[in-house]
Amino acid sequence: MAEDTGRFITQTDCTLEVAVFAPLRQTFSYRCKTPPPPTGTRVRVPFGRGHRIGIVVGYGLEPAGTTLKDIDAILDDEPLLTPALQSLLHFGASYYQHPLGEVWATALPALLCRGRPLTSGEAPRYACNEPSPDAATRLGPRQTALLQLLREAGPLGRQELPAALRPALPSLLARGWLRAEDAPAPVLDLQSSPHALHPEQRDAVTALRAARDFSVFLLDGVTGSGKTEVYLETARSHLEAGQQVLFLVPEIGLTPQLLERCRARFGSAVVASYHSGQSEAQRLRVWQGARSGRIRLIVGTRSALFLPLARPALIVVDEEHDPSFKQQSGWLYSARDLAIRRAQLESIPIVLGSATPSLESLHNAHIGKYRHLRLRQRATAMNLPPMTILPMRRRLLQAGLSVDLLQACTQTLEAGHQVLLFLNRRGYAPALLCHDCGSALFCPRCSAPMTWHRHAGRLRCHHCGHEEGHPRQCPQCASVDLRPVGAGTEQLEDYLGQRFPGVPVLRIDRDCITQTGQLEAVLAQVHHSGPAILIGTQMLAKGHHFPRVTLVGIVNVDQSLFSADFRATERLAQTVLQVAGRAGRGSVPGRALLQSHVPEHPLLALLQAGDYTAIAQHLLEERRVARLPPFRALALLRAEAHRLDRVQSFLAAAAERAPSGLEISGPFPSLLERRAGFHRAELWLEAARRSELQRALKHWLPQLGTRPESRRVRWVVDVDPLNF
Repeated sequence: MAEDTGRFITQTDCTLEVAVFAPLRQTFSYRCKTPPPPTGTRVRVPFGRGHRIGIVVGYGLEPAGTTLKDIDAILDDEPLLTPALQSLLHFGASYYQHPLGEVWATALPALLCRGRPLTSGEAPRYACNEPSPDAATRLGPRQTALLQLLREAGPLGRQELPAALRPALPSLLARGWLRAEDAPAPVLDLQSSPHALHPEQRDAVTALRAARDFSVFLLDGVTGSGKTEVYLETARSHLEAGQQVLFLVPEIGLTPQLLERCRARFGSAVVASYHSGQSEAQRLRVWQGARSGRIRLIVGTRSALFLPLARPALIVVDEEHDPSFKQQSGWLYSARDLAIRRAQLESIPIVLGSATPSLESLHNAHIGKYRHLRLRQRATAMNLPPMTILPMRRRLLQAGLSVDLLQACTQTLEAGHQVLLFLNRRGYAPALLCHDCGSALFCPRCSAPMTWHRHAGRLRCHHCGHEEGHPRQCPQCASVDLRPVGAGTEQLEDYLGQRFPGVPVLRIDRDCITQTGQLEAVLAQVHHSGPAILIGTQMLAKGHHFPRVTLVGIVNVDQSLFSADFRATERLAQTVLQVAGRAGRGSVPGRALLQSHVPEHPLLALLQAGDYTAIAQHLLEERRVARLPPFRALALLRAEAHRLDRVQSFLAAAAERAPSGLEISGPFPSLLERRAGFHRAELWLEAARRSELQRALKHWLPQLGTRPESRRVRWVVDVDPLNF
């Protein structure tokens, strides 16, 4: 990017450096004959045979002997984002080694990227003009009815008018009978907390309210300790002062209940959500409301991090450990880590909350970079549920459930309580197996078996989306004896529905929650049911409050104990403790049962004790000895192609030319070696510090793009990777 040297630039020699909304690493120079617009404004520019929308990111002087194209149009009178947010995007593009134009395109609503004019975003209200125009003017019945309504009800917005009367608006406005008014500023409707804070909560709120400048707080609270209440009471003081608060959650499924609590506490008019499940028009309205300051509290997922705020005061990252905060396609940024950078640029405090903090955050708290706030007391009088390991070796299993777990379910339901069963496998069975030759039915495009979905009668690959019907015979030996192997949530639902007739069995996973509002409807049914069984995947693991659940059963904890991913044990511990914490949150004590074929595993012994602090210390020591993050800086160079030799050739050439500041390991096959028809492999790039890693990458990556091998593969650098 060209830098602004401070020299006065005239209208005749000014060039604009423009980052177009495309995955292109360079910026492009254009001539501007008018006074140059400020950085952060959109322009339409000629590009190739067509035109593109881009962002002005800098200025320069027109080079001698070069004829530049003129920009087509300046689309904004002022920058879309504040200087702090612009700095955040430039930092994010540099740190994660991603094209600046695509970074901007990720941060802005899609309609703005397509050239939609920037407006206030507030729909006007319509009122009658007094005195009225000539009363002798004849009006139609709809016009008369609309005037009568507005005289009686006062100013109303278009959406508040009966649909049948809306067509009369344009003519009445044009003839002077009506006028458009700006909508009044939304009113903060503060309600007192329905809960009395316990001493640890009060101490945390006091510490957070006292913070004024940039500081990072790690709110480390056991499940049910009332972290959300701490967030809300801290936000209250900022909202009362006319400021804005941003809540980030890892998944869309967690927004409805937090949004409901925020609206109940602060009023619906000043609270909004922002996530990818909304329409483009909805997202633009929220974006504009946040920018104007009319919306005061926003609950959103990753992309909400880039919302412009008129008066930012606090950022909250709930469930900060969740890997969903890391984008896994396109711009591979961490919303949690960039949220910390944004708080620094805005000079405001940020709260990272979790019952099971990430090892990186705990390490930063240990070395003093973060202030560590602990909540060890549950908000109710109930203790954390005790955990029991149920051995599965040589035990009769029915749909993956042992006799002991089924008996516990029976006892819980007979007592009038609810059961939650966690299994992070969708579908009826993880694979179909030929009983004669033993071969599984693999996805033709991936190195993974397809999942059998019996209700739909389809085999589906959860990696690339390929699906097909149930084959008539084995493709290897022509046997017709094909059997499902293992259990998924669909199989649990079928079996438990037969075993416990009359008891509602509610499944919550991405196969059955496909539309907006479905999750809220199922959760409402849970809260209003008596005895019931909940079956779910990660969607149920965190953030939800089920006061009637007294038994949690984790169907299989073994999946992550022997993974090649060094983060697998950390995630297993976090998931188990988060899921177990759903039990006993009401007035009745709860318990958690964990099924395992390796009950003697040392990590399970630590889990049974229920102390995440001890588990984290153990895992951190393992990472330190193995020289893994957070004690080393790590990046991955990933490559994929339809031919394996091309992947290997590119990565080998890249490793040979790596700078001395990098420690290179590999190439290694990816954990999923083939996906969607592409062979996949990676290099591990390590350095003692992030600054060393960044310097080496900035020197090395431009060279990779010029290599002939790079044109035959798709490659990307993932800085601070979470998935392998």
